[in-house]
Amino acid sequence: MKVTQTGLSEVLLLEPRVFGDARGFFFESWNELEFERAGIHARFVQDNHSRSGRGVLRGLHYQIRQPQGKLIRVVSGEIFDVAVDIRRSSPTFGRGEGVRLNAESQKMLWIPVGFAHGFCVLSEFAEVLYKATDYYAPEHERCILWNDPELRIDWPLPGTPALSAKDAAGTRLRDAEVFQ
Repeated sequence: MKVTQTGLSEVLLLEPRVFGDARGFFFESWNELEFERAGIHARFVQDNHSRSGRGVLRGLHYQIRQPQGKLIRVVSGEIFDVAVDIRRSSPTFGRGEGVRLNAESQKMLWIPVGFAHGFCVLSEFAEVLYKATDYYAPEHERCILWNDPELRIDWPLPGTPALSAKDAAGTRLRDAEVFQ
Protein backbone atom coordinates (compact mmCIF):
# COMPACT_ATOMS: atom_id res chain seq x y z
CA MET A 1 0.00 0.00 0.00
CA LYS A 2 1.29 3.43 -0.93
CA VAL A 3 0.83 6.07 1.80
CA THR A 4 0.91 9.78 0.96
CA GLN A 5 0.98 12.52 3.57
CA THR A 6 -1.53 15.34 3.12
CA GLY A 7 -1.16 18.89 4.38
CA LEU A 8 -2.52 17.62 7.72
CA SER A 9 0.14 15.25 9.04
CA GLU A 10 -2.22 12.60 10.44
CA VAL A 11 -4.66 12.60 7.51
CA LEU A 12 -3.32 10.08 5.01
CA LEU A 13 -4.12 9.28 1.39
CA LEU A 14 -3.89 5.53 0.91
CA GLU A 15 -3.45 3.70 -2.37
CA PRO A 16 -3.92 -0.06 -2.11
CA ARG A 17 -2.19 -2.52 -4.41
CA VAL A 18 -4.77 -3.40 -7.05
CA PHE A 19 -4.54 -6.68 -8.92
CA GLY A 20 -6.43 -6.56 -12.19
CA ASP A 21 -6.87 -8.51 -15.38
CA ALA A 22 -9.52 -9.04 -18.07
CA ARG A 23 -11.93 -10.40 -15.43
CA GLY A 24 -11.82 -7.29 -13.22
CA PHE A 25 -9.80 -6.39 -10.14
CA PHE A 26 -9.11 -7.30 -6.52
CA PHE A 27 -7.63 -5.32 -3.64
CA GLU A 28 -7.62 -5.37 0.14
CA SER A 29 -9.54 -2.34 1.40
CA TRP A 30 -8.63 -3.18 5.01
CA ASN A 31 -5.76 -5.26 6.32
CA GLU A 32 -4.92 -4.52 9.94
CA LEU A 33 -1.23 -5.42 9.61
CA GLU A 34 -0.74 -3.25 6.49
CA PHE A 35 -2.47 -0.30 8.10
CA GLU A 36 -0.45 -0.66 11.30
CA ARG A 37 2.72 -0.56 9.20
CA ALA A 38 1.40 2.76 7.84
CA GLY A 39 0.94 4.04 11.40
CA ILE A 40 -2.83 3.57 11.53
CA HIS A 41 -3.90 1.69 14.65
CA ALA A 42 -7.66 1.48 14.37
CA ARG A 43 -10.43 -0.79 15.56
CA PHE A 44 -13.45 -0.33 13.34
CA VAL A 45 -16.92 -0.95 14.80
CA GLN A 46 -19.26 0.36 12.11
CA ASP A 47 -19.42 0.51 8.30
CA ASN A 48 -21.49 3.23 6.60
CA HIS A 49 -22.63 3.50 2.99
CA SER A 50 -24.11 6.64 1.40
CA ARG A 51 -25.34 7.45 -2.08
CA SER A 52 -25.72 11.07 -3.14
CA GLY A 53 -26.34 12.98 -6.36
CA ARG A 54 -24.20 15.62 -8.06
CA GLY A 55 -23.87 18.80 -6.02
CA VAL A 56 -24.79 17.23 -2.68
CA LEU A 57 -22.54 18.30 0.16
CA ARG A 58 -22.48 16.36 3.43
CA GLY A 59 -20.68 17.82 6.42
CA LEU A 60 -18.59 19.02 8.08
CA HIS A 61 -19.48 16.41 10.74
CA TYR A 62 -17.82 15.12 13.90
CA GLN A 63 -18.76 13.69 17.27
CA ILE A 64 -17.49 15.57 20.32
CA ARG A 65 -17.94 12.45 22.47
CA GLN A 66 -17.50 8.97 21.03
CA PRO A 67 -15.28 10.58 18.36
CA GLN A 68 -14.81 8.64 15.16
CA GLY A 69 -11.77 7.97 13.06
CA LYS A 70 -12.91 7.27 9.48
CA LEU A 71 -11.52 5.35 6.54
CA ILE A 72 -13.24 6.76 3.42
CA ARG A 73 -13.48 5.20 -0.03
CA VAL A 74 -15.66 5.69 -3.09
CA VAL A 75 -17.14 2.67 -4.85
CA SER A 76 -19.02 4.59 -7.54
CA GLY A 77 -18.49 8.10 -8.87
CA GLU A 78 -16.25 10.87 -7.55
CA ILE A 79 -16.21 13.14 -4.50
CA PHE A 80 -14.14 15.97 -3.07
CA ASP A 81 -13.42 14.78 0.47
CA VAL A 82 -12.43 17.23 3.21
CA ALA A 83 -10.92 16.89 6.69
CA VAL A 84 -10.64 19.90 9.03
CA ASP A 85 -8.38 19.82 12.09
CA ILE A 86 -10.53 20.79 15.09
CA ARG A 87 -7.99 20.05 17.84
CA ARG A 88 -7.39 23.42 19.50
CA SER A 89 -3.91 22.33 20.70
CA SER A 90 -2.81 21.31 17.19
CA PRO A 91 -0.48 23.52 15.11
CA THR A 92 -2.87 22.93 12.17
CA PHE A 93 -6.06 23.82 14.09
CA GLY A 94 -8.68 25.21 11.69
CA ARG A 95 -6.88 24.02 8.55
CA GLY A 96 -8.72 21.92 6.02
CA GLU A 97 -7.41 19.52 3.43
CA GLY A 98 -9.40 18.32 0.45
CA VAL A 99 -8.69 15.46 -1.95
CA ARG A 100 -10.56 13.94 -4.85
CA LEU A 101 -11.53 10.32 -4.36
CA ASN A 102 -13.12 8.20 -7.06
CA ALA A 103 -14.03 4.61 -7.80
CA GLU A 104 -11.43 4.26 -10.56
CA SER A 105 -8.38 5.02 -8.43
CA GLN A 106 -9.52 3.03 -5.35
CA LYS A 107 -7.61 5.52 -3.19
CA MET A 108 -8.83 5.90 0.38
CA LEU A 109 -8.55 8.68 2.94
CA TRP A 110 -7.76 8.06 6.62
CA ILE A 111 -9.21 10.76 8.87
CA PRO A 112 -8.30 10.23 12.54
CA VAL A 113 -10.19 11.36 15.62
CA GLY A 114 -10.04 15.13 16.11
CA PHE A 115 -11.07 16.13 12.59
CA ALA A 116 -14.39 17.21 11.09
CA HIS A 117 -15.29 15.48 7.83
CA GLY A 118 -17.37 16.33 4.80
CA PHE A 119 -17.58 15.76 1.08
CA CYS A 120 -19.31 17.00 -2.05
CA VAL A 121 -20.29 14.90 -5.03
CA LEU A 122 -18.63 15.77 -8.34
CA SER A 123 -20.10 13.02 -10.55
CA GLU A 124 -23.73 12.30 -11.48
CA PHE A 125 -23.89 10.34 -8.22
CA ALA A 126 -21.42 8.79 -5.81
CA GLU A 127 -21.51 5.91 -3.40
CA VAL A 128 -19.20 6.33 -0.42
CA LEU A 129 -18.23 3.65 2.07
CA TYR A 130 -16.53 4.48 5.30
CA LYS A 131 -15.43 2.53 8.29
CA ALA A 132 -15.75 4.23 11.70
CA THR A 133 -13.83 3.61 14.92
CA ASP A 134 -16.82 4.37 17.16
CA TYR A 135 -20.57 4.12 16.90
CA TYR A 136 -22.79 6.88 15.57
CA ALA A 137 -24.11 8.91 18.50
CA PRO A 138 -26.50 11.63 17.27
CA GLU A 139 -26.57 13.32 20.68
CA HIS A 140 -22.82 13.98 20.35
CA GLU A 141 -22.77 14.89 16.66
CA ARG A 142 -21.78 18.42 15.73
CA CYS A 143 -21.60 20.21 12.39
CA ILE A 144 -19.30 23.01 11.27
CA LEU A 145 -20.65 25.22 8.51
CA TRP A 146 -19.32 23.97 5.18
CA ASN A 147 -18.62 27.50 3.88
CA ASP A 148 -17.18 29.07 7.04
CA PRO A 149 -14.94 31.79 5.53
CA GLU A 150 -12.22 31.17 8.14
CA LEU A 151 -11.73 27.62 6.82
CA ARG A 152 -11.09 28.80 3.25
CA ILE A 153 -12.14 25.46 1.73
CA ASP A 154 -12.21 25.72 -2.06
CA TRP A 155 -15.13 23.37 -2.76
CA PRO A 156 -15.10 22.53 -6.50
CA LEU A 157 -18.81 23.21 -6.98
CA PRO A 158 -20.42 25.32 -9.72
CA GLY A 159 -22.96 26.86 -7.34
CA THR A 160 -24.69 26.38 -4.01
CA PRO A 161 -24.68 22.73 -2.91
CA ALA A 162 -27.69 20.65 -1.91
CA LEU A 163 -27.58 20.47 1.90
CA SER A 164 -29.55 18.81 4.66
CA ALA A 165 -31.25 21.17 7.13
CA LYS A 166 -28.68 20.10 9.75
CA ASP A 167 -25.74 20.95 7.48
CA ALA A 168 -27.25 24.28 6.40
CA ALA A 169 -27.52 25.23 10.10
CA GLY A 170 -23.90 24.32 10.91
CA THR A 171 -21.84 26.37 13.35
CA ARG A 172 -18.83 28.48 12.43
CA LEU A 173 -15.58 27.03 13.74
CA ARG A 174 -14.99 29.95 16.10
CA ASP A 175 -18.30 29.14 17.85
CA ALA A 176 -18.08 25.35 17.67
CA GLU A 177 -17.42 22.91 20.46
CA VAL A 178 -14.04 21.41 19.51
CA PHE A 179 -11.38 19.08 20.89
CA GLN A 180 -8.64 20.38 23.18
